[in-house]
Amino acid sequence: MHFVTGGAYNGKRKWVKNQYPITSYWCSAYDSARLEAPLEAENLLVVVLEGVEQWVGRLLDEETTPSAIREKMAQEIQAWLEWEKANDKRKLIIIGTDITKGIVPIEKRDRLWRDAVGWVYQDIAERAEKMDVIWYGVAQQLK
Repeated sequence: MHFVTGGAYNGKRKWVKNQYPITSYWCSAYDSARLEAPLEAENLLVVVLEGVEQWVGRLLDEETTPSAIREKMAQEIQAWLEWEKANDKRKLIIIGTDITKGIVPIEKRDRLWRDAVGWVYQDIAERAEKMDVIWYGVAQQLK
């Protein structure tokens, strides 16, 4: 798995498209409310999941605690990691906007969202084989 993060509108999507010009499937939380299941991608080789922070935000409406959100996202990512490992030609790319920097939100829900995203990103980063941060279109490889 390759995890790509960075600020909003900092060129993450463009950078990924340049790095992986043949993308079989692109699932964006900005376009769809649903995180697609790996079974629907059985014949694909490259899958991009974009907008993880949006999926985490939607889980706030379903789950009661940040730990439950973290666990649910870990299950979703695990399913995709199993999809990737089933074929050595497959590649999973996860893109998530970093919302954990800056001023702490006033609203409790927004603070929970920010915290949950930070924890989910820690989990993704730990499991990623590769990780890049994109700021202003420039990549910095962290892992």
